[in-house]
Amino acid sequence: MTNYKTTPLFGGAIVCDLPEHFADVSRLRQVPDHQEVYIDKDGFTSIIVEITERVGPDGPTSLEEDGRALTTHLEELVGDDVETVKVWNTTETQFSKLDPSIPAYTLIATQTPKHSDDTDSRRSSRQAPDFTALILTLVRLEREKTDILITINVPHIKGEYDEEDVDLALGRQGALLGRAVEYAARIWETFEVKDWGLFKEI
Repeated sequence: MTNYKTTPLFGGAIVCDLPEHFADVSRLRQVPDHQEVYIDKDGFTSIIVEITERVGPDGPTSLEEDGRALTTHLEELVGDDVETVKVWNTTETQFSKLDPSIPAYTLIATQTPKHSDDTDSRRSSRQAPDFTALILTLVRLEREKTDILITINVPHIKGEYDEEDVDLALGRQGALLGRAVEYAARIWETFEVKDWGLFKEI
């Protein structure tokens, strides 16, 4: 069973529960001011909270426009590898400690590395994951002209997971992604903005 701790983000302007065994990457290396990055000390999963400029028109947006914004953020996240990404599902998401009128959405996707023929790439691909699962949650703050992205990256590296347990087409998430879904659900329950002035500063 995972233990969680209340974790201050962006100098305490946001708080949420994160797994106790995740470490703050900014203690190890430089992290951009608009991001908070935590990584599993015992594995490869990472959690990134990012404050970005709002995508799409100002003012209230439709479900369709929000869907396009989610796709845009996903494409920016994966860059040139967008053709290697498959989205398995997208759902509306409720945050317990945010106003219910604030739209939020979550998708689960997988990204499979491109295979290359040259020797160097083959050598480096031995360490590369078979695929990386992504849980991407988008929170749309209309008044602040801000999108908050919460991304959980779950690399599946050969030998580190049971391949027979994972078949997303059949709804089998496997242990690694199953745990990440639990982390996401805990974030949705506990994510709270303490200082709305944060969005004017970043």
